[in-house]
Amino acid sequence: MNYIIIGITLLVSVLAFYNPVLFERLKFSPYAIKHRNEGLRFVSYGLVHAGWLHLFINMWVLYSFGDIVERVFKLNFGIKGMFYYLMFYVGGILFSVLLDFGKYKDNVYYSAVGASGAISAVVFSSILIYPVGSIYLFPIPFAIPSWLFGILYLVYMVYMQKKGHDNIGHSAHFWGAVFGMVLTIILIPHVVGSFMTQMF
Repeated sequence: MNYIIIGITLLVSVLAFYNPVLFERLKFSPYAIKHRNEGLRFVSYGLVHAGWLHLFINMWVLYSFGDIVERVFKLNFGIKGMFYYLMFYVGGILFSVLLDFGKYKDNVYYSAVGASGAISAVVFSSILIYPVGSIYLFPIPFAIPSWLFGILYLVYMVYMQKKGHDNIGHSAHFWGAVFGMVLTIILIPHVVGSFMTQMF
């Protein structure tokens, strides 16, 4: 399921790079959702990205962390685990922009794109499940511990949110992380004890 999500996101994002009309129809626009009843934008924005680097980073992080989460969902829920993982991912996309919707629903100029919320949900779920994991990021020549990457990821996104000069929904990273951790604990309560054992 993780590879299917990556494949679909890559396809739609690349198409949107070369089709401004498609990009405009899919991006998150609280104003369009409220005033034009375009509720699909609550989810569709996660399929388009602000540029190649934005797309590459999101998909690389999803590739690096998503398999762990999907595998644990399958171990705990059997074949239903794939469906739960998909709902978990889509839920991260949706939940992470609810605050922005409330804040910007009457602002015709505000918009955002990217799977940021879902990626954060996956990353922080993965950290709860396997905190001693690691990720390689070019050009850093050594592996970064998962828990450290998670902290740096959020710090960077808070900084970028305050800077606020791009089309990326940076606040979605924070709320996606909250969603990912809370839902993982609800679905798999013993993950908390496992996390403590691995870390300490």
